[in-house]
Amino acid sequence: MFQPTPQQQEIRDAILKVCARFDADYWLEKDRLGGFPADFHEALAAAGWLGIAIPEAYGGSGLGIAEAAVMMQAIAESGAGMSGASAVHMNIFGLSPVVMFGTEAQKHRMLPPLIAGTDRACFAVTEPDTGLNTTQLKLRAERQGDHYVLDGAKTFISTASTVEKILILARTTPLDKIRSKTDGLSLFYTDLDRNHIETREIDKMGRKAVDTNQVFIDNLKVPLEDRIGEEGKGFHYILHGMNAERILVAAEAIGLGRVALRRATQYAKERVVFNRPIGQNQGIQHPLAQCWMELEAADLMMRNAAHLFDRGENCGAQANAAKYLAAEACHKACETAVMTHGGFGYAKEYHVERYLRESYVPRIAPISPHLILCFIAEKVLGLPKSY
Repeated sequence: MFQPTPQQQEIRDAILKVCARFDADYWLEKDRLGGFPADFHEALAAAGWLGIAIPEAYGGSGLGIAEAAVMMQAIAESGAGMSGASAVHMNIFGLSPVVMFGTEAQKHRMLPPLIAGTDRACFAVTEPDTGLNTTQLKLRAERQGDHYVLDGAKTFISTASTVEKILILARTTPLDKIRSKTDGLSLFYTDLDRNHIETREIDKMGRKAVDTNQVFIDNLKVPLEDRIGEEGKGFHYILHGMNAERILVAAEAIGLGRVALRRATQYAKERVVFNRPIGQNQGIQHPLAQCWMELEAADLMMRNAAHLFDRGENCGAQANAAKYLAAEACHKACETAVMTHGGFGYAKEYHVERYLRESYVPRIAPISPHLILCFIAEKVLGLPKSY
């Protein structure tokens, strides 16, 4: 559990080999100009990695979240950071509800194109007025014979401007008619029809290579066969993938923190001031050493959570803790990397300022650190619910 298996080491080596074709200057250019890294996505698809956690029966590798975490950590650690990780993140865990709750016909229709890279998908849950209060979603899906008609808005939807498919959670039963707040939401995986879906990209601090969008849906017809599972049970279906996503985000954050630490350490060895390398000064050494320890500790928590997940055991506390610890350690490592570089850390050509901007992604998404603390306080410590 605490050391990579030979298979996991092979996965890491193979991923780093693919990523070596996309160096730091590639990602710097993407950060400056934007544009989805389609060639990077295609390279991973061609090497067969997009289906790492999808069963072999549908064209995937049938491996666990532990192996997927190794893959995503290696991508981020290669220097691709959250830009590279986010470009393929949805493929790794996003269609877990289809794998778990879809029909055989749906699995054979929906999963192979995603693995091959011919289909790309976004995951549309959050809405402008609800945030993380998912049970209060308002986007409406009205049943009309053999199809549904969807109307409403989503926000902060990554890759919606560039993909072909959308996994979307919509309300099929009005809020005033449900018996339980977790009922009445249905999950659909369908074509992102741009005749009925408008996307507006949100200009943001970092990760410019992977678009984030407001999404407006008007009279979108979705065939009945594109509904996943039972009507009204969609919220329960997406819960299955939440722990997996937290584990993968933790892995990505650790990878990003490690590449920032590596660059800072190398700079500290090479930069000479007052006739000595700055890395000889404890004021430089100690913060870097502390970052290494915190990243390693977060990595152990992440591996433990992945181990529990793949065994089918309860891992909510561990997955959330891993995401929290990894994101905080990542942010500290990236900030320390900038400060180690001094003024050069503020210059884009040294890359660490980009890493610092990207380090906010795993801190904020897919759940805030504050809600994780609330979760641990309530579910682990038994304290009263605070929200």
